[in-house]
Amino acid sequence: MDFSGKVVVITGGASGMGAATAREFARAGARVVVVDRNTELAGQVAAELRADAISGDISHSSFCDSTIQQTLNRHGKLDVLVNAAGIIVRARGEATSDEDWNRIMSVNVGGTFFMCRAAIRAMKGRGGAIVNFGSIWGDLGASGVAAYCASKGAVHNLTRALALEHATDGIRINAVCPGEVNTPMIKSERKEPVTPELMQRLADSVPMGRLAEPAEIANMVLFLASDKASYMTGSLVLVDAGFAAR
Repeated sequence: MDFSGKVVVITGGASGMGAATAREFARAGARVVVVDRNTELAGQVAAELRADAISGDISHSSFCDSTIQQTLNRHGKLDVLVNAAGIIVRARGEATSDEDWNRIMSVNVGGTFFMCRAAIRAMKGRGGAIVNFGSIWGDLGASGVAAYCASKGAVHNLTRALALEHATDGIRINAVCPGEVNTPMIKSERKEPVTPELMQRLADSVPMGRLAEPAEIANMVLFLASDKASYMTGSLVLVDAGFAAR
């Protein structure tokens, strides 16, 4: 897929699936803007890709508006937004604090909405594509990550609603829904040690017997953002090695 001359903003672009997506877009010729709260890592990825880096907190709408405006000021347009930023809290519902609930909702749902809103305003009149990051857990649910599941379910329906609102504006809005992926998030905030045995148990829970690599998810993101997906909007695309098919 060729994205030569296209301007792509990627939140959560400093690590994991976001960084993998940034690399794939850069290889495809895009002008990439890496957005992340980790200033150092964002700068490193941007330097590697000869991209731009913007650091800040997407849970604040003013930052999201500023990010899109900075992109327009520098590049004159916005073609693609990828909302890959997200956090997880590993706690059962009754053990989830108000603070943790609000934090995960403000980033995973609020940040996705704020970035979509700012991008849509920039894309109206010329079109574009938005790819949000959902999750298999947004539909299936999972014990021990109640707030995360709720946040991803919200992202799924936000994606559908915005897609319907802007279908006649030439703005396509879809979501990629990964299964278990070998990223820093899968290892974060666990009470038990992250051992080879734990990672093997996670792999064994997947029908194909392994975790996805971030680039495998990134490839689907590029497809959804490309003209090859021109008749797709409002879709939630599973990339989960058959996990949800059981």
